[in-house]
Amino acid sequence: MQNKRSILFFILGAFFVANALLAEFMGVKIFSLEHTFGLSPLNISLFGFENLSFNLTAGVLLWPVVFIMTDIINEYFGRSGVRLMSFTAAGLIAYAFLMIYLSIGLTPSDFWIERTTPSGILNMDLAFNTIFGQGLWIIVGSLVAFLIGQLVDVTVFHYLRSFTGSSKIWLRATGSTLVSQFIDSFVVLFIAFYIGAGWELSLVLAIGVVNYIYKFFIAVFLTPTLYILHYLIDLFLGKDLSEKLIKEAAESSSIR
Repeated sequence: MQNKRSILFFILGAFFVANALLAEFMGVKIFSLEHTFGLSPLNISLFGFENLSFNLTAGVLLWPVVFIMTDIINEYFGRSGVRLMSFTAAGLIAYAFLMIYLSIGLTPSDFWIERTTPSGILNMDLAFNTIFGQGLWIIVGSLVAFLIGQLVDVTVFHYLRSFTGSSKIWLRATGSTLVSQFIDSFVVLFIAFYIGAGWELSLVLAIGVVNYIYKFFIAVFLTPTLYILHYLIDLFLGKDLSEKLIKEAAESSSIR
C-alpha cells in the first residue's frame, strides 16, 4: 500500500517537473494560434491597442498540463505535496538556466560554428545563444509567476473543497486553475516586460488579457482529463487507498 503511494507521487511529480522545465525552454518560441489553424488574425482591440491577436509562447502547450498535474497532486497529496513539487521544479528550472548560461560562455569549436542547411549557412553558436539566452527579467518573471500561481492554485483548490467536499472535482480543479492562471498571466508580463523592458502598463494588460482568454478556454476544455486521470489513479491504488489518500490530503490542507 505504501509502495503504491510512493510510486504514484513519484510519477506525478516527475511528470510535473518535466513539463514545467520543458515549458520554460519551449517558451522562447512565439507562434500564431490563428495561422497554425489556417485562420486570419482576430485583430482584437484592448486598452487603446489595436490588431492584437493570439501570438503565444510555445510554453502554453505544456503549462495546462502542469496545472492539471497540480490539481491531481493536490487531490491525493494535499498542500504539502504541491508545495514540495513546486519548489523542486522552480529550483531545477533555475539550475537549468544557470547551466545554460555557463554553456553559452564556452568557446565553440571552429568546425561547429557554421552549418550548411537548405535555407543557407547557419551560425550555430549565434543560434544557440539567441534561443537559450533568455533575458534575466524574463527568467525571474517566469519563476516568480510560476510559484505564485502554484501557491494560489493550491489555496483556491482547498477553499473550494471546503464547500464541495469530495464531490465536484471539476469545480475546485478548474476553478483554482482559472484563478491561478489569471494571476500567472499578468505577473510574468509585469515583471519581464513592464519592469524589465519598460513596456507601457496598458500594453502589458492588453497582452495579458489575450493570453488569459486562451488559457481560460484551454482550462475548461481539459476539464474531462481530470476525471480520466482520477479514474486511472483509482484503478491503480484501489478504492480503499484512494479514498484514504484523498481524505488525508483534505484534512491536512483544510482552510481554518
